[in-house]
Amino acid sequence: MLTYIHIRDFAIITELELELHAGMTALTGETGAGKSILLDAIGLVLGDKADAGSVRHGAEKAEITLSVDISTTPHAQAWLAEQDLLNDEDTCILRRVVTNTGKSRAWINGSSTTLTALRELGEQLVDIHGQHEHQSLMKRDMQRSMVDAYATNDSLLKQTQEAYKHWKSLHERYLQLTTQSSQIQERLDLLTFQVQELHELALEQGEITQLDEELNRLGHAEQLQATAEQGYQQLYENERSLYSALSQLSQELSRQIRVDEALTAPLELVSSAQIQVQEAAWLLRDYAQAVDLDPSRLSTVEARIADIRNMARKYRLDAERLPEHLVHLQAELANLASDDYDLESLKAKLESAQQAYQAIAHRLSQARIQAADQLSSGVSTAMQALGMQGGQLQIQVQPSLEDAPHAYGMDQIEFLVSANPGQPLKALTKVASGGELSRISLAIQMIAAQKMTLPALIFDEVDTGIGGGIAEVVGTQLRSLGTNRQVLCVTHLPQVASQAHHHYKVTKVKTTDSTHTGIIYLQAAERIEEIARMIGGTEITSTTRALATEMLERAV
Repeated sequence: MLTYIHIRDFAIITELELELHAGMTALTGETGAGKSILLDAIGLVLGDKADAGSVRHGAEKAEITLSVDISTTPHAQAWLAEQDLLNDEDTCILRRVVTNTGKSRAWINGSSTTLTALRELGEQLVDIHGQHEHQSLMKRDMQRSMVDAYATNDSLLKQTQEAYKHWKSLHERYLQLTTQSSQIQERLDLLTFQVQELHELALEQGEITQLDEELNRLGHAEQLQATAEQGYQQLYENERSLYSALSQLSQELSRQIRVDEALTAPLELVSSAQIQVQEAAWLLRDYAQAVDLDPSRLSTVEARIADIRNMARKYRLDAERLPEHLVHLQAELANLASDDYDLESLKAKLESAQQAYQAIAHRLSQARIQAADQLSSGVSTAMQALGMQGGQLQIQVQPSLEDAPHAYGMDQIEFLVSANPGQPLKALTKVASGGELSRISLAIQMIAAQKMTLPALIFDEVDTGIGGGIAEVVGTQLRSLGTNRQVLCVTHLPQVASQAHHHYKVTKVKTTDSTHTGIIYLQAAERIEEIARMIGGTEITSTTRALATEMLERAV
């Protein structure tokens, strides 16, 4: 329920504070006084679009703050909790600021937020019925939305939309693969061949480096062997080898050390050199014996390197990157060979998704048919009370002419109306009389509102075009709606205003250089004067006061 609103520099309002009450509240005033400005301000703080024209002339910005009691609105509480915007109190505070440059900012419970979030929350708090609502009711989408709202189909609609998105994704994928099947098959064949030849090459990581080193050794094998054998002879095997010379010197130093112990250190170094020369000689001997002079191995290595180099040139890659490339090709081949690229498998998934969609869409259709029957009956009854005796509304729910799934289900919904007895049912879009259309729209709104679970309903001059006893019926209906929720009603009819639990009068104050709008809460005596003014115009007589008193008493 809306509990408080503060408006500053909005339209022709300089500053306004207003407490809002439970039950039905009427907003009245002279034509042009700005009765709808308050509702425009509420719409703005609930996320309506705004521009610089919303700001009062001469002001820098317009600011609107709205307090809402959410203690009996669990859906709004859950939404606030999900957005981490729920406070510890039962009151939610919404704030909107629009600058004279057209820029806008919004807050929920003190936290900056987006207009989208503001609208999402507002849709769970207030339902606004405008004086031109019948124009939107001419649209098929609005008719469908009204039936869904009356049937509380939110959950079914969400499931239907999710099933549709899944079907659509698979359908688009299937169409894409169908048109690309030949290209995909060609790619599969190419990948299969490339993976096969790279797999047969069986190149290991680092192998090409090892092969290059081995090829270099094999190409110089005779030279390497000759060098090793010559070194062995010079170091150890020849009669005048280095090892023999060191051995003789070691023996001579060993004899002379008895004369001078200073030769001990040189002797140790010569003995060590002798050992190292011997080890080097033996290593050279072993190396010479191990050198591979096999020409066939040389040919094998040369052929292997040639195969690898040719494959690398074919793929325009460094030879070292061929194993990595094989891994990438295998991954792509596995992907193309998966169900995602298998037309038959994808077709089966598509058929399954369509069946799932049709199942949930059928449940949505059944809920719509049931709600359409109830809404049709209620509106037809309301039409009689609004002076359309014999009038009838029939909401037709039929399968869509399109075979393909749709995000909002498989139904074609149309409002059919007969305004007078004996007249055939016609599409609401073909009802000629503006007055009839206005009353039919009002009947639909009033019956639909009875099913709404929102805590606040706003009616902005929806009683335009009616009067007399019918206006009293409208007032009675609105008062009835106000028994278990908040109803704000802008009206120019005394029959409607007299039914309200609370009454505000909108006034326009003009000075030489400015115009301001104000709102006054009317007490009992003031209400009589305002109702009398609405009955009799500018000149209020005792008769109009008596009639106003009677109307107010009758409402109570």
